[in-house]
Amino acid sequence: MLRVAFQGERGAFSEAAALQLWGEAIEPVPLRSFEEVFRRVQEGECDRAVIPIENSLAGSVHHNYDLLLQHELHIVGEVNLRIVHHLIARPGTRLEDVRRVFSHPQALAQCEQTLAAMPGVEVVPAYDTAGSVKMIREQHLTDAAAIASEQAARLYGMEILRSHLEDVPDNYTRFLALSREPVVPSGPSKTSLVFAGKNVPGSLFKMLSVFALRDIDLTKIESRPLRGKPWEYLFYLDFAGSMHEERCRRAVEDLREIASFLRVFGSYPRAPQIWPNNNHQAL
Repeated sequence: MLRVAFQGERGAFSEAAALQLWGEAIEPVPLRSFEEVFRRVQEGECDRAVIPIENSLAGSVHHNYDLLLQHELHIVGEVNLRIVHHLIARPGTRLEDVRRVFSHPQALAQCEQTLAAMPGVEVVPAYDTAGSVKMIREQHLTDAAAIASEQAARLYGMEILRSHLEDVPDNYTRFLALSREPVVPSGPSKTSLVFAGKNVPGSLFKMLSVFALRDIDLTKIESRPLRGKPWEYLFYLDFAGSMHEERCRRAVEDLREIASFLRVFGSYPRAPQIWPNNNHQAL
């Protein structure tokens, strides 16, 4: 049975992503921090990890980009999870009783406009969505609610006061699956890597041209500060294709020749394309 590490409590969206990736035959391992998630897998205490990397409303989870670089793990899969946020409270709590709303900062950002329309309510960041539900139950808070999944409400015996709090209906989070060993994907694939180049005119254009010349589709590029070198950057890049394809391998080899730093995180099966209003729901 796969031991799968994720940040948060049982009922977190990361657990839903793990179940979508590997099914019910896993042992979920909820952990307090993303650092602990990476460490558990790298040291062999868990077999896999699931981490959120970007959201269609709130953007990238920058901390996890940094942790990818700091650890020797491989990306072995991805899943795009439809995120439906619910306002959850103790049984008997009325919507008009709520004076505080707890949740993870990413979830709060995805519901920013909805929360702004709730006068007199204090928004309180917490370390986890499902953990906020658990905390309200354990502390017997009757003036508070949490933003979390339907699964979290069921798991902790709480009530849903309001559903679909996300500001935009097409709210998706992309999760990555991590492992100590790489995989050889079959079918539609994606590759993730990070690189840096010299801070000279045309440098980024030249580095990206290795993909354009081979008609390789770049699906994501994200810059992060290069520590110790002010105003220089690392570029995290995803492209459609696998390092086991010759054209992709040659593109990366050419990039390696002109980049000052390059690391491939892995090639892995590409998640199905997300289309707006496709009615796909997740817990």
